[in-house]
Amino acid sequence: MKIILKEDVFNLGYKDDVVEVKNGYARNYLIPQGKAIMASPSALKVLAEDLRQRAHKIAKIKGDAEAVAETMKGIALTITAKTDNRGTIYGSVGSNQIAEELAKLGHEVDRKIIKVDNVKELGNYIATVQLHKEVAVEIPFKVISENAPEQQEEAPVADEAPVAEEAPVADEAPVAE
Repeated sequence: MKIILKEDVFNLGYKDDVVEVKNGYARNYLIPQGKAIMASPSALKVLAEDLRQRAHKIAKIKGDAEAVAETMKGIALTITAKTDNRGTIYGSVGSNQIAEELAKLGHEVDRKIIKVDNVKELGNYIATVQLHKEVAVEIPFKVISENAPEQQEEAPVADEAPVAEEAPVADEAPVAE
């Protein structure tokens, strides 16, 4: 069934898009919720007229999104998370944490437009901020441990001690046999 979206629907389309969906999804969810209308010939004509009249407004919205995208280019985030001693994060890092870090830098972004994979380990990742259906910004971010400075100070001590202990034990073992 062809429908016209009245608002953005995640993983389906944006406002005023004409999309094809299964009949049950349209009749039981999208249309009753007010998220879509059926794409009848008269509804398509009305949509075309509305889009023609709103063309300059749509261009302005896209231009604003592109301006925001330009200000967000070059941003690299560092997110701290609680981890165990193997570097596995307790919980995960998601769009909430990325939106909070962007807000600290002065970029108010709704967490719903941030797409990020499931981040459960320390490392470097990329989040995509979908500002407009044609404008997206990729933001690299690094996930570090909250207790990283403590681990770095202890790590050399831990590395030196076993090396010093292993050498004499290896020499003593053949002598004892």
